[in-house]
Amino acid sequence: MRRCGTNNQLSVPFNIGDDMKVLSRFAIAVTLALPLALGSLAAKAADIVDTAASAGQFNTLVAAVKAAGLVETLKGDGPFTVFAPTDEAFAKLPEGTVENLLKPENKDQLVAVLTYHVVPGKIMSSDIAGKTAEVATVEGSKLSVDATDGVKVDNAKVVSADIETSNGVIHVIDTVVLPKS
Repeated sequence: MRRCGTNNQLSVPFNIGDDMKVLSRFAIAVTLALPLALGSLAAKAADIVDTAASAGQFNTLVAAVKAAGLVETLKGDGPFTVFAPTDEAFAKLPEGTVENLLKPENKDQLVAVLTYHVVPGKIMSSDIAGKTAEVATVEGSKLSVDATDGVKVDNAKVVSADIETSNGVIHVIDTVVLPKS
């Protein structure tokens, strides 16, 4: 190294040919690695069941879906809109309710409760913003939706909306909603 100029800056000798080789190798490495890195971003979104299971706040719902034999249905093509109660929502039910619903002899009742939370089709929050509607559930009853001031589904508040999945959408609710009959 040598000092050059009037301000005593250090000058480092370099070889343009060597620097170009390094730059060329770097460019090749980036070109090869980029599709691998971006491939994970383009991976298909998980289905409703896998999305709920991985979220960590729907353990009771996922256990109930399994007990009701609805896993394959909710992993199907859909599309489905699921109003998904959190574990805290299930905890608000009277003591023993969840345990009672999970008993094999109460499977029909469990299926009715769970399918009341499912609407055929993919309904995003923007589709209903500012509106009220009665929507048919998979269970067969109508669910009351009021999106004029936030979003309420029957007596439940939507606390997180538009969680897109490969086969529909999940809207998180703070209360378990029950069929009227």
